[in-house]
Amino acid sequence: MNVLATTLIIVFLPFNYYFAGLFAPSASTPIDANSRVEGATDEKKEAASENEKSLKGSLSNNNGNNASLSASGYLPQRVEDYHEEEISAGSSVVIDADSGTILHYSNGRNRTPIASLTKIMTAAIVMEKVNDLHEQIIIDSEMLKAEGTKVGCPTSVTCVAERLHEGEKITVKSLLTAMLLDSANDAAIALGKHVAGSQKGFAELMNEKAKEIGLSDSHFCNPSGLDEDNCYSSAYDLARIAVYSMKYDIIWDIMKMQEAEVSSCDGKYIHQLKNTDLLLGQIPNCLGGKTGFTYNAGKSLMVAAKDPDTGSHRIVAVIINDNNRWEDMPRLIDWTFDNYEWK
Repeated sequence: MNVLATTLIIVFLPFNYYFAGLFAPSASTPIDANSRVEGATDEKKEAASENEKSLKGSLSNNNGNNASLSASGYLPQRVEDYHEEEISAGSSVVIDADSGTILHYSNGRNRTPIASLTKIMTAAIVMEKVNDLHEQIIIDSEMLKAEGTKVGCPTSVTCVAERLHEGEKITVKSLLTAMLLDSANDAAIALGKHVAGSQKGFAELMNEKAKEIGLSDSHFCNPSGLDEDNCYSSAYDLARIAVYSMKYDIIWDIMKMQEAEVSSCDGKYIHQLKNTDLLLGQIPNCLGGKTGFTYNAGKSLMVAAKDPDTGSHRIVAVIINDNNRWEDMPRLIDWTFDNYEWK
């Protein structure tokens, strides 16, 4: 009976479901790098071919049991008047967080520097490796020498609030908040050194995690995302990292905050933080987001959101190297919910 039911599902579901993630794993389960491209175009023919292989593998490994369609029980499919959307990003991806279905794809596996979008992976590893977020970290000179954005310095040339001080003791949670809101490189370096003893040691943990969750287009060199040779990821890998990080509510609770205040453990220094994501409060049902910028990576942005009409169906959108990111991201999210329905 199970075999018969499986056969009937494949025959009668719309053809695009075949490539949309039948028997999809949960959001935290590794997803094949080419799987579940909804509505393959010429750009995605190779990916569609891989989808077929992925589906056959799912069927053969199913042990006769029909798996659920997705973690939520729904799969996205195109609406009747679906139309394509183009934005000016060097690469971009939108995925359904629960099924892994790719809803928008443009150069999604292009390997490129990703700047501070790296910090999403950093945050996930910190959550896995630190048992107590109230553990104290002592700020040292290496952390303070970080280039680019730092605690109290929203740009590499402008400091508007109290910076970190050498010898200052501050908690992991406070630095996690600074890293995700201020995109503070000094905070990311401090967290990496606390967890692994060095930035390179932490990068090894990042690359091990990338391999563990099945990412094929990522190689990390440091916890901050500052430019180094041979450091890269892709829009698709970043979307999957964001989905993986959703298992840690605190990461997304922080990324939804407009601003915050943290202090040294002795209360001597108070640090004012402000989220670098200018779209907070402008996108309905926004779950949070993360910005990124270096001269090599360009301007990038990751945002997760729910369907504003239903309050469900989580998506993650990533745009990389886009000078119009603040305009393109809302347009891409609106397009996604206008052109897909979950059934």
